[in-house]
Amino acid sequence: MFNEAIKLQATKKYVIQGSLFFLTFMLIYFIVDSLNMSYKDMQETYGLFLVIVNITTNVLMSFLSAFLMNLSTAMATLKGKEGKAQSFGFFSVLFGILTYGCTSCVIAFFASVGIAFSVAVLPLAGLPYKLISLLLIVIGLFWIRRELNHGTCQVKA
Repeated sequence: MFNEAIKLQATKKYVIQGSLFFLTFMLIYFIVDSLNMSYKDMQETYGLFLVIVNITTNVLMSFLSAFLMNLSTAMATLKGKEGKAQSFGFFSVLFGILTYGCTSCVIAFFASVGIAFSVAVLPLAGLPYKLISLLLIVIGLFWIRRELNHGTCQVKA
């Protein structure tokens, strides 16, 4: 069934939907990056290579998240139910916002829910946390592929 879901990705509906998801995720990742450290400051502190790696990672994460959302939509169309793996893209974004986002926002958020702690300065402008987010997205893609290939329909014959 995974091959059928891949074939659906070439249809107009999925291309438009995937493009919108991609642009939305790009906007989120670039906003989070700018709240953490501007690319100019990042270049002055860590060098141009880290800026290129961060931007490339943003594009890759946005593409993979959009693909994950599209596969989940295709699974809902083909099987009549959404996959559990769809939430990995959301968890990746949430993880990113809560770890390499604006430090003052994160502290205020946790303080409002009763968690108080001091936040250490994140290494390499939050790149390790971004890579963990990328890993969550990849796990989601493997999970949804497994659900498409091995999942069962809930309607009994």
